[in-house]
Amino acid sequence: MEQFGMSRQLRLPGQQKDRFWRAVVLCALTAAVFFLPFYIMDGGFFHYAGDFNSQQISFYRYMNGFLKGAGYPDSTFAGAPRNTFSWATDLGSGAMNAYSFYLYGSPFFWFSLLFPQRWLPYLMVPLLVLKFGVAGGGAYLYLKRYVKNWDYAVLGACLYALSGFAVYNVFFNHFVDVVALFPYLLWALDEAMYNKRHGLFAFWAAVNLLNNYFFFAGQVVFLAIYFVCKLTTGDYRLTVKRFVQLAFESLLGVAMGCLLLVPAVLSLLQNPRTIDLASGWGFLTYGKVQQYLAILLSWVMPPDSPYLTSIWSEGVIKWTSMSAYLPLCSLAGALAYWRARHGDSKKRIVAVCAVCALVPILNSAFYALNSSYYARWYYMPVLILAAMTVNALEDHNTDLDTPARGLGWIMLATLAFALVPVLDNDTGTWSLGVLKNPGQYFVVLGFGLGGLLLYRLICQKWRADSRFAQRMTAAMVAFACVFSMVHIGIGKFGQWYTDSDLVEQDNNALLLKEDLPEGDYRVDTYKIHDNIGMWLDKSCLQYFGSTAAPSILSFYPALGVKRDVRSEPDISDYALRGLLSVEYLITTPEQQADFESQADDGWAYYDELDGFVLYKNKNYVPMGFTYDYYVTEETYGQANKNSRANLLMRAMVLSDEDAAAYGQYLTELPEEKQSELTYEAYVQDCNERRAQACSMFQMNNAGFHAEITLENANLVFFSVPYDDGFTAYVNGEQTDIVRVDDGMMAVLCPAGTSSIDFVYQADGLALSRTVTLAALPVWLVYTAYFVWRKRKKSKV
Repeated sequence: MEQFGMSRQLRLPGQQKDRFWRAVVLCALTAAVFFLPFYIMDGGFFHYAGDFNSQQISFYRYMNGFLKGAGYPDSTFAGAPRNTFSWATDLGSGAMNAYSFYLYGSPFFWFSLLFPQRWLPYLMVPLLVLKFGVAGGGAYLYLKRYVKNWDYAVLGACLYALSGFAVYNVFFNHFVDVVALFPYLLWALDEAMYNKRHGLFAFWAAVNLLNNYFFFAGQVVFLAIYFVCKLTTGDYRLTVKRFVQLAFESLLGVAMGCLLLVPAVLSLLQNPRTIDLASGWGFLTYGKVQQYLAILLSWVMPPDSPYLTSIWSEGVIKWTSMSAYLPLCSLAGALAYWRARHGDSKKRIVAVCAVCALVPILNSAFYALNSSYYARWYYMPVLILAAMTVNALEDHNTDLDTPARGLGWIMLATLAFALVPVLDNDTGTWSLGVLKNPGQYFVVLGFGLGGLLLYRLICQKWRADSRFAQRMTAAMVAFACVFSMVHIGIGKFGQWYTDSDLVEQDNNALLLKEDLPEGDYRVDTYKIHDNIGMWLDKSCLQYFGSTAAPSILSFYPALGVKRDVRSEPDISDYALRGLLSVEYLITTPEQQADFESQADDGWAYYDELDGFVLYKNKNYVPMGFTYDYYVTEETYGQANKNSRANLLMRAMVLSDEDAAAYGQYLTELPEEKQSELTYEAYVQDCNERRAQACSMFQMNNAGFHAEITLENANLVFFSVPYDDGFTAYVNGEQTDIVRVDDGMMAVLCPAGTSSIDFVYQADGLALSRTVTLAALPVWLVYTAYFVWRKRKKSKV
């Protein structure tokens, strides 16, 4: 049993030096080396591809300044919180909910706040190096329990921290945070069960939950699998007292870490991406056979670039983090362990995880039954595979060569994808291979086979050597370094033609921020890099991010504008620019002619500034205005989606209930006016809305302040996404917020001059904050008591 192995280790105090810092330094140093060429090439402003460029750099830099109050001013309304509402996030979103998935609870992000905002683009690589080092340290702490010679724990730590999963997910950056922190949670569970440690498990549960609620859901599932498998093999011995301790610490950990959880859950419940479940056969089988082949090979072969596939033409493969590859040895060591052991908990854990990977409903259980396919939980079985590998390497009676040869043949068998004859039905010609990216495939295959060959040579030559673990570690680290460099290079240079001017545009945007005309308005962009609005600190119609205000995800689709992970209304949706108070559009000199050929007559050339070309919206309407007419949701639903934005410039959309309550202040739009939705009519509607707009509109970091003068009481519309976290005040009195236009907000104002304040605090934060503040002293007293009791016993 594994507990017996632990006991033998504990009888050897002082004979082996703790290698914790060796594991940390090795993993961090390897990461530093494989990032170094790119870091130098990019002049310190490392940019990769896709999400890393568009989201991660922008989010880290922006939020560093946002939380320091570097954006919009504080609200002047009495008692308003600070830094709660982000205008630069899509059409405006609550900062906590928008970024709790990405970075809001990450200790690595909060560490980055020690540095100036302008440094952040240049700190992305140092922060990643730190994460790899922390991952190695946590994996070492977990693994050293299961080996006799702690040098093998160092090897296992490197296998985990430099795994295909970890390197692949540099693309997403914040996923590496989860890889770094998870081993400490598993180590803490073992400490509670084997060494009767108190408080440690609750602490690391809180840290992992706070770091990322989405991944924590999968960690709970994995811990249940891990715990049951350990119990059924006798590795864990559970008593009533121990069960009570674990249950208490689990609840305590969740309570301490729930600071961001309640607001996030309340927000996600309104997000349509999280409630579209599969059904019937979709629960049990994937729709494409290639999905199964891709899953199986992802445990054996080095990973492809996140956005490129070597082989697969069908199935959900890209961006899914589908990789469980261990550098150099792949599954060779784990399979050797599998063949040598019987009734083993690690085998059961991996077997259950393999079944989960192949069954859609079980796979999605790691993400609260999210309907989208992801393999972003593989880092957890990867840690177990690393443990199996080092156990096999340490046991000299284990046959290491046979599994390695078998894996080699499996890799070679994938050549069938390159050699299978294919008939083109259109031309009648034959060709060889079904590969999507032959070059990448042969690179990946070469690394897979080369790694196995090197692994076998080291095992054959030095297995009996007392320094076998160190030699294998050195080879594995060198292999991981070279492969990671190539892997990142494939992704980076694959998009080089589109991203080579990323740094220039981002830096120019910082200059443009200072030169933009004053005022609180939205901007739009045309064919420039994602999330430039965040560098300008302006609300922008073009935004790339998954967790913006949920009402945006209902507002845009109702207008026929796709909104999944990004907002990108087409330039042809001209009426949105007036409705959403877009005053300037930004493009580049290279795209100027293309824009002018696509744009409507509502844009006038403004100026060329800081490498950008600006156009002014002639149909700009200041934010905050009233209507003469309304339509019901039923009428709105019957209108053509392509003309609904035009309709929204003429009439406000009210639910039947709100129409009954507020219809007295407006007139229901006559049927003949529901169809006169031409561009010329849109221009006239903009003029009318402009004449009824707020005399003052000021954005602040907790919402906004506005002033308007009305002849008669009326609803005042604001194109700000509806959120339960908003509280509205009219002339200092709290007022009901009306959800209008399928996702926007309005408030009733009396005749005369009104002062309007919208103040934002994440819905559910008061509850979650109370629970966390109550749990922290409980944990301190609980932990302190057992520390005191232990010290007292040691003195006796």
